[in-house]
Amino acid sequence: MKKIAIATSLFCLVSGTLLGCANTSFNGSATNTNKQNNGDVKLQSVGVTLGDLSNPFFVVMANGAEQEAKKIGGDDVRVTVVSSGYDLNQQFNQIENFVAANTDVIVLNAADSKGIRPAVDKAREAGSVVIAVDTAVEADVDATVTTNNVQAGEVSCQYIADRLKGKGNVVIVNGPPVTSVIQRVDGCLKVLSQYPNIKILSKDQNAEGSRDGGLRVMSDLLTTFPNIDAVFAINDPSGVGADLAANQAKRKDFFIVGVDGAPEAIEAIASKDSVYAATATQDPRGMTQKAVQIGNDILHGKKLSSNNILIPVKLITKENVSTSKGW
Repeated sequence: MKKIAIATSLFCLVSGTLLGCANTSFNGSATNTNKQNNGDVKLQSVGVTLGDLSNPFFVVMANGAEQEAKKIGGDDVRVTVVSSGYDLNQQFNQIENFVAANTDVIVLNAADSKGIRPAVDKAREAGSVVIAVDTAVEADVDATVTTNNVQAGEVSCQYIADRLKGKGNVVIVNGPPVTSVIQRVDGCLKVLSQYPNIKILSKDQNAEGSRDGGLRVMSDLLTTFPNIDAVFAINDPSGVGADLAANQAKRKDFFIVGVDGAPEAIEAIASKDSVYAATATQDPRGMTQKAVQIGNDILHGKKLSSNNILIPVKLITKENVSTSKGW
């Protein structure tokens, strides 16, 4: 595996070759054509800013971006991966540094779906192609590649409703206020709203998408609500944290469903001692590989058939976990 440069900042790199600087419109916003719409351009640099590189999901995303960039442009392609830590200001600085380094394609996993817009606008005005991954943004990006997050919430909570036979108490371990999380919760609520005998005890506790957050939030929920039948966690790290809270409290009277298909979740689902029951799998490597492919296509002036690419999910349960290939 090639080493990925992980840093919080880049020094400004000055190119020895200056290209044309005419402006044009792309997807409704002003964009510098010194990079885009040039059939002879070669992919030279990719910048990737992700939510949290302590989460294996994002590490796999980083690997996918690097692998695809090297496949397209060879070993000379510069790939820089940074972690925002879900800090909007830090992500602003990271994107500014990518722009200063004359980065061709920026792969963006937004820390804040709304707040990141000014940084996206500046990057695209400077000529960088910006592809949103994993979570959509309220900004004029060149394209968006995400899991079908509404579907992830729907299939997860349909499993909950079916297993509960339409009756019981459910808690939602929520996460950061980004579009992917919001869509998963919306999909879940849409399904559960069809079952009047399912009561949602809590849906607003932010576990920050982490194992520690899931442990903290679930421990509080177990104290507050003595009767819980099922848990929907917006991702697997927070779900694994909730599973740990159940273990510590010696509670086996409920089950947990998450989203991601993370190795630790697959392991928990396969274990007889865990209350982790299912996860809606994502394809983190495929998302960033597709993002880099699309970014390269745009650099070469190719028109997209769609600016929104949704990747379907598959539900992994104790019944089919042995068939899961994982990431």
